[in-house]
Amino acid sequence: MEHTSCFHCGDLCDTSTVLHDEKSFCCQGCKTVYEIFSDNDLTCYYDLQSNPGTTPQDIQGKYDFLSQQNIIDKLVEFDDGKSQIVTLYIPQIHCSSCIWILENLNKLNPNISSPQVDFGKKTVRLQYNSEHYSLKEVVILLSSIGYEPYISLEDFSTGKSHVNRSLIYKLGIAGFAFGNVMFLSFPEYFEVNEFWLEQYKPFFRWLMFAFSLPVVFYASSDYFVSAYKGLRAKVLNIDVPIALGIIVLFLRSTIDIMFDFGSGFFDSLTGLLFFLLLGKFFQQKTYSFLSFERDYKSYFPIAITKITKDGKEQPVQVYDIKESDRLLIRNEELIPVDGVLIKGNAKIDYSFVTGESEAVRKVSGDKLFAGGKQTSGSIEMEALKSVEQSYLTQLWGNDVFNKSKEDGFTTLTNMISKRFTIVVLSIAFISTTFWLFYDSSKALNVFTSVLIIACPCAIALAAPFTLGNMLRIFGKHKFYLKNATVIEQMAAIDTIIFDKTGTITSNKQSTAKYEGATLSSSEEKLLKNTLRGSNHPLSRTLYALLEEHDIITLDQFEEHLGQGLEGVHLKDRIKIGSANFVGKNTETALLNTAVHISSNNTYKGKYTFYNSYRKGLSQLFNTLKKQYDLAILSGDNEGELENLKKLLPVRTKMLFNQKPDDKLEYIKYHQSEGAKVMMLGDGLNDAGALAQSNVGIALSENVNVFSPACDAILDAEKFNRLGDFLGLSKSAIKIVNWSFMLSLFYNVIGVYFAVTGQLAPVIAAILMPLSSISVVVFTTIATNWVSRNLK
Repeated sequence: MEHTSCFHCGDLCDTSTVLHDEKSFCCQGCKTVYEIFSDNDLTCYYDLQSNPGTTPQDIQGKYDFLSQQNIIDKLVEFDDGKSQIVTLYIPQIHCSSCIWILENLNKLNPNISSPQVDFGKKTVRLQYNSEHYSLKEVVILLSSIGYEPYISLEDFSTGKSHVNRSLIYKLGIAGFAFGNVMFLSFPEYFEVNEFWLEQYKPFFRWLMFAFSLPVVFYASSDYFVSAYKGLRAKVLNIDVPIALGIIVLFLRSTIDIMFDFGSGFFDSLTGLLFFLLLGKFFQQKTYSFLSFERDYKSYFPIAITKITKDGKEQPVQVYDIKESDRLLIRNEELIPVDGVLIKGNAKIDYSFVTGESEAVRKVSGDKLFAGGKQTSGSIEMEALKSVEQSYLTQLWGNDVFNKSKEDGFTTLTNMISKRFTIVVLSIAFISTTFWLFYDSSKALNVFTSVLIIACPCAIALAAPFTLGNMLRIFGKHKFYLKNATVIEQMAAIDTIIFDKTGTITSNKQSTAKYEGATLSSSEEKLLKNTLRGSNHPLSRTLYALLEEHDIITLDQFEEHLGQGLEGVHLKDRIKIGSANFVGKNTETALLNTAVHISSNNTYKGKYTFYNSYRKGLSQLFNTLKKQYDLAILSGDNEGELENLKKLLPVRTKMLFNQKPDDKLEYIKYHQSEGAKVMMLGDGLNDAGALAQSNVGIALSENVNVFSPACDAILDAEKFNRLGDFLGLSKSAIKIVNWSFMLSLFYNVIGVYFAVTGQLAPVIAAILMPLSSISVVVFTTIATNWVSRNLK
């Protein structure tokens, strides 16, 4: 009887076969999924993998509970009345086809946009138009095409992760079988004839065979599945030689006991799987322990202004925000937590969350969602809950804002693993062929030992463990990187560009002197409240220096990047910024940075700033000058030129009166000449330059600098350690290279003993995870050693 496989899911059509479009399906559900894909021109889904789908389950009425608003509120991350964002756990994600179809859900329904799949976590994060489409309909759509989400309200409310415990079960079974098989093998090892009587040999050998069955068909299933999927996709992954070795050992051992050639290699087989799984378990535990993601999120340096009960403004880090805290959100600042608007003109840009740039106006009492950016002066809000670091960093890494950056080490690792597997298979077959003619009794051991000992797992672990641990170390010392790719980019940098105000100068120690006509009480109040809404370093400095005044809500606020501020209250209008911006023509060169003021189009005067440069600035520049081209791009005038010449090394490039677009074009020009540029700025006026640079670093000094433009955030207190961080990034790359060499050394030695027939498969199985463990230990010790001077 001929068995037909389902075109969609690959299952056998045992009971009945549904024919459609000259294709066979196991049920109406799989046929319906195919029709959906076909009608929406998505049948190339099947080109990526053969039978990639799963059988859709009966979902009639199953998700009616998703119509309840209180449950929806618990599940969605964002809801502004028009759009909702949700992250769903989908256990069925297993191959490239799954990723492709889930990231093309918008073609199945245009109400869905921006689907992003995290293959490792098996989640999909998507945004949908909540005015025309509901969460229930989203879930039903996913279920209908075979990707039914796993929804647990307890998991969503407590933040528990979905733990796959199968590895523990497989390890337990392999360990149990290995122990028993070794015990049953002892009599034959020592030839104890008194016990191992001839009539009991077959019984105990078949008992060993029975113990090996769950090991081969359950405990080793991941290796077979991975190898099969790799081969089906025409890719030789690192599990191919392992799966091949397991099959050869099992078949040879079974033949041995069937024809009474010997006791087989069941001890080596079960031992092999036990030690492989033990090494895998150790790697997972170690990587979880070293997880940079958890560590750098918990240290995230975003500061926000909290209004205390006595009305004072106090900067706090976002993870210290508690429910019912009153927060001040300035112009261009990010809302860090969900809350309720209390005071001010809110015009919220949610493009950071949704990708839609249209700002939404809110009035007092409206709910504000984390991730929105205030764009119209300052507002006050009350926090509804504490901050979720994972949510903020998820926004930071949103694909909407990601630049395409080369991930050389990921590519290098994959390339080495692929080529390594080809080399290993070639060596295994050549050496086995040789031993078949020279000494056939050793051929099987040689073949299996080569496949196992030369597994490139250690090579694949070198880069993620090294760079991951380095990210954790950076985070511990208040230097926060978006991802491991940034370390690679930093190591390749040859040009460093600094903004001046708020970057090489310290806002905390700056002073200002007023020259001009006396400001009236109402003008001082309007000046103070206009400055209150800005995040610019000069605005923050001047705001802190002015006397306290009553807090008022401005009727209009506008910040002109690179020029100044404009505020309106009742009939009064004030402008604060450059001389040209306020309408003052200056003929004499200024010796210091100045902020000019006009009230109702009448020039009033200026505040002249006396900058205080950051501690260790001169030493830092002299250190960096040895390896990097340095430049300063400032929007201020040349008043500080002579002071900077005394502080900084000779031939440091200094350009003044630079608008934000000028900085961006300067960086773009040097990149076109082959330069790898790092930019340090304040995260506001420098957003374009930070985005254009190969590595953009925003300096944080009690300021909410959470910006999609930057690749890293550096605490201002650690500014003078920038050279150390750059040196560590280069050391990390060296450690990766040394790890590759260490792994290669292991493999050359191991393969030599395996090819010469001096290595048993079970010893190879012990050595293989040990090589991986040694690489992990080496990278951990090495990264901690090279970073010891940071303490």
